[in-house]
Amino acid sequence: MSLVTTESLKTELEIFDIPYQDDSVLDKMVEQCICNRLHAQEILHEWVAYSVTKQGVKLTMDTLEQFEHEVLNKRIKSRKTSRKEEASSRMRDISMIDDLIKAEEEEEDLLDSYSTPAKGSQKRPLTTPERPHSKRTAALMASPSILLSPASFSPNATPSQKYSQRGGKGEVVATFGAVQGTRWVGRKDPGAGVQVEILEGPEDSLNSSYKYMFQRLRDVRNVLTEKIEELGEGLRTHFSIEEFSPVSLPAQDRITVLGQICCDSNGKLNAQSVLLEAGPEQGGQQVPVDLSELKEYSLFPGQVVVMEGMNTTGRKLVASKFYEAVPLPFYSSDMKMETDEEPLNVLVACGPYAPSDSLTFDPLLDLINVIVRDRPDVCLLLGPFVDSKHEQIEKAQVTDTFENIFTRCIESIVDGTRSVGCQLVFVPSQRDIHHHFIYPQPPFSLPHPSKEQTQRVTLVPDPCTLLIDGVTIGLTSTDILIHMGAEEISCGTGSDKFSRILKHMLTQRSYYPLYPPADEVNMDYEKFQSFGQMPLTPDILVVPSEMRYFVKDVVGCVCVNPGRLTKGQVGGTYGRLLIQRSPQSEDGKRVSPCLTAQVVKI
Repeated sequence: MSLVTTESLKTELEIFDIPYQDDSVLDKMVEQCICNRLHAQEILHEWVAYSVTKQGVKLTMDTLEQFEHEVLNKRIKSRKTSRKEEASSRMRDISMIDDLIKAEEEEEDLLDSYSTPAKGSQKRPLTTPERPHSKRTAALMASPSILLSPASFSPNATPSQKYSQRGGKGEVVATFGAVQGTRWVGRKDPGAGVQVEILEGPEDSLNSSYKYMFQRLRDVRNVLTEKIEELGEGLRTHFSIEEFSPVSLPAQDRITVLGQICCDSNGKLNAQSVLLEAGPEQGGQQVPVDLSELKEYSLFPGQVVVMEGMNTTGRKLVASKFYEAVPLPFYSSDMKMETDEEPLNVLVACGPYAPSDSLTFDPLLDLINVIVRDRPDVCLLLGPFVDSKHEQIEKAQVTDTFENIFTRCIESIVDGTRSVGCQLVFVPSQRDIHHHFIYPQPPFSLPHPSKEQTQRVTLVPDPCTLLIDGVTIGLTSTDILIHMGAEEISCGTGSDKFSRILKHMLTQRSYYPLYPPADEVNMDYEKFQSFGQMPLTPDILVVPSEMRYFVKDVVGCVCVNPGRLTKGQVGGTYGRLLIQRSPQSEDGKRVSPCLTAQVVKI
């Protein structure tokens, strides 16, 4: 409704040729219009009709109050009466629908009595959140599965046939370390004394949501420049390089240049499209790079590198040597290790936690059963929990809010693992439809956490570096393997693509070193500079991906892709680790705290 003002009402009164007492009458009529949701013309039509019935009374404050009492107030009462009638008709409609549903159920029961027993009931599921099966509900009240009942989210949800018929349940598909004789059971008193914390200090942690979409191109440029300078200083010190030369300055001698790898077009990087962009201290120019003289290399957009070569014209660098960056040192703890300290059992799983054709969350319930059986000390659970790519979510076939579905997932996990008492760590994903899809991503929030949730649940951002009893674990739920795998080019390295990408992450000291990022990643570079970098080289790096699961040792860091708990309509995999803080060996070499690891089919 358009706003009625004193001026607009005064204009209408002049059009209707209605005299009035003074301006206070105008103010009163404006008030009546607003309270009764009337246009200026509507209230004047009402007044003219009223005035005619009252032998042409004048428009004064007294007559206006009588008009309000006799006409406008009756309009309000009639409006309320019509709403009640409409509501009662809706109730009758619902009652009629219930009668129809009952009649249809009785008819199908009659048909089922004549059907062949082997075929079973052909009755369509009619269960909805408002019509639960009372007997079934009573039987399942003690189980976490009742919180994840498919009828709670989608009235036509049925269990996934492909998932229920999967083979190889519990099969170990990847191993690492000495797994013979390993007992995948946690400590006698799980969770007792296990310290789980984010490695950065509380004041530096990304522990709440933040404003994004306000970054300027200048700020992005400054972040990239600082990254080039910081990594360049580390390379200059490690390789004893005196100074870096400008990339576009013609020189007849070999020069050493520092810069960031770029692509000369909007397409994917290839050996003929490589550019090297220098920082401001080296001129800030871009120069094409000829890689033909390099025997081996592995490059991707955004990579900070040091190259040696010739640039006689200033228009092309013919690279002859490539300096590879080095990772940060590992975490060193002053904590004394107890000689009888038992290793920690850590379970790692990544969503989606429901098959793509059903919201039954059967895989999540199976994972809860695994946790109860193996009794791990710590469970690292990465999103998505409410997957934005799920078929029923994309088609708007859910009957509950995304926040409520997520809350029920968390409650089911906490309640279902109460007997275990393990520490639960939840990491968000860009695909969690109810959460901020920005990178770095703030942690989840629970609306009304219970005392048990406060004690056992740790909510962390994506990415983050955890410290668990002196062992550092890097986590990111963003699929960096696919994103960098589509952009990386290599020649003569002799290593597999996964190992190269993981090494780039560790040497570039970043959880997401790719620039520009993939289209599906919304990067906030101001926060990325503070929370997207690795403060050190983690002992274990968890990088879930759509790519094939693996466990690898890359430059001393054990890198784990546990796979996803579901892949489409079929079951997927999860990971489990045995970790123990280890002292230095006798020869001074570092001993990995990851004793053994496995990837297992759900």
